[in-house]
Amino acid sequence: MAYKITDACISCGACEAECPVQAISEGDGKYVIDADKCIDCGSCADTCPVSAPEQA
Repeated sequence: MAYKITDACISCGACEAECPVQAISEGDGKYVIDADKCIDCGSCADTCPVSAPEQA
C-alpha cells in the first residue's frame, strides 16, 4: 500500500530527497507521492519533520 502526503505538509522537500524511487514531487501547495512508483518503504515518513506522509 502506497504512502500519501497529508495536508500537514509544510513543503520543506525533505521527503523528496529521501525517496529511493523518486516517487515524490512538488505539487500545488504540498508534495505528492506517485502511488504507482511508491514501494512503501517508509523513508518519507521517517524523514518528515511534521509526519505528513502516511500509509494510504
